Amino acid sequence: MPRFGTMDITQWGTPAEIHGYGTEPWVLRNAQILNVAFEIEDLKASALLPPALGPTIPAYATFNIASFPESPVGGFSIAEVRVVGRAGFRPRAFVLRSIVDNEAARLELAQRWGYPVAAGEVGLQLRHDRIRGRVRVGGSTVLECELIDRDVISGSDIQWVASVHLARNKDDSKLVLVQVDPEYVFATAERGRPRVPILDKQVWNCADYLELTNPISASFAKCDVTLPKIRYVVDPERPALQGTTKVGA
Repeated sequence: MPRFGTMDITQWGTPAEIHGYGTEPWVLRNAQILNVAFEIEDLKASALLPPALGPTIPAYATFNIASFPESPVGGFSIAEVRVVGRAGFRPRAFVLRSIVDNEAARLELAQRWGYPVAAGEVGLQLRHDRIRGRVRVGGSTVLECELIDRDVISGSDIQWVASVHLARNKDDSKLVLVQVDPEYVFATAERGRPRVPILDKQVWNCADYLELTNPISASFAKCDVTLPKIRYVVDPERPALQGTTKVGA
């Protein structure tokens, strides 16, 4: 029997209100992105996925910290904790929370793409042997993750998973999963060993369900990123193969 997420979406929190599905793309140049992946405890992970998504085997989460120095609302940085599942046969990462350090960016990301935004300080540090991402909220460090032992690779070796955001559509008040699949043009890329020494689970909206087990990978890139037009939304309470609607070309 296939397994699906067991999240009670009515108890998940206050979803972002997305202002329809007709947003235009953003091109974000000269980005720096750190992505760290860890296996997580399998049975607990199902509670962090909506019923539209099935858990991966093994279950895993990704920690993304990105700096975007150029955007239509000025430079901003963002940190995300995501649990990876499957929408039918395709991997999709459900975003638990997005910490963003620019108020204008928080508003636009929520209204255009349904990002589950919150305020905080987000930073990346590039050192000779490692790349460290750190997030602070209310004066406390709530996430620290690292890529250790930097090694150059090709950008074609990186295949980051597209995100889905639980949001409420302003036009009809329906809850939907909004698929956001950025496009990347890589300038440089690296890999290394992952570490996540600090994770405040309450801040990231995962209670005690996110339990890290085995490290998987860490990657870092300098690239241009395009946040796309929205192409698909999914009914969060139906399997994605049945509940997906195409809304854009």
